[in-house]
Amino acid sequence: MEEAKGLVKHVVLAKFKDDVSPQKIEELIKGYANLVNLVPPMKSFHWGTDVSAENMHEGFTHIFESTFESTEGVAEYVAHPAHVEFANLFLSHLDKVIIVDYKPTIVRL
Repeated sequence: MEEAKGLVKHVVLAKFKDDVSPQKIEELIKGYANLVNLVPPMKSFHWGTDVSAENMHEGFTHIFESTFESTEGVAEYVAHPAHVEFANLFLSHLDKVIIVDYKPTIVRL
């Protein structure tokens, strides 16, 4: 196994509050995606909703994944004013959240 050179994935599992409209969720997702344009260390952003047949999502409905080139890049992102402003808005609409950062490992067989 080999650690991917420098890459760090920032994963957010989220469950929006029941009273948050689909339109508001869409607006928040667009705001999240726009952070790629505002925070230089953020290299990519992907998102989706849970489609698992195992039903082990614990109520989390949305997954957000950002890619950074280093743990220092994640720290810069977390402290960046655009992220701080967005995070305060985003988190106020969530019922539950889990955030995990990890370094991907490549498995060569």
